[in-house]
Amino acid sequence: MPHNVSRYLAEGPRVGIRHFTYGDGAEFTARARESKDLHHPWLFPPESAQAYTAYAGRLIEDPSKAGFLVCEKGDVRGQGDGAIAGFININNIVEGGFQCGALGYGAFAHAAGRGLMREGLDLVVRYAFGPMRLHRLEINVQPGNAASIALARGCGFRLEGFSPKMLFVDGAWRDHERWAITAETVTGPGRR
Repeated sequence: MPHNVSRYLAEGPRVGIRHFTYGDGAEFTARARESKDLHHPWLFPPESAQAYTAYAGRLIEDPSKAGFLVCEKGDVRGQGDGAIAGFININNIVEGGFQCGALGYGAFAHAAGRGLMREGLDLVVRYAFGPMRLHRLEINVQPGNAASIALARGCGFRLEGFSPKMLFVDGAWRDHERWAITAETVTGPGRR
């Protein structure tokens, strides 16, 4: 790859975002297995090669979905370059007059609490409102998931409501808070 061409769709000081590939399966599933305690009971990323292939296939091939890997950029010695820190998916993308998608995300244990997902989510939001031409993004979060709520709030999403028994997660219908952000919030005059 030429020196001046980035492998990332967008990048910040510490991370870059790129789409999923089938070749990411071994690293992704290993990190998912290492992060099982961190993720439970909120989410269940694929832990086997077969499950990853099906999961990634939906994100790669279904136009109503877009999957992004948040990857660490190397330090001055190149340490950690390209390591997957987490993932952010835009699901249920609706075009036309709605131009909206629903975000789901997760950090891997080695990256949790380091601010990498905050930087990655900011990049995905800007990418969604830029090249993807979306107008609105939503995040549905279980009320007890303090880390996920803090990430949504920290990236400028606003709480819009509460939906009882909204999603089937970990064997039961779970309540969720609805958080959202619009393009104007990010790109309007005087905004970040």
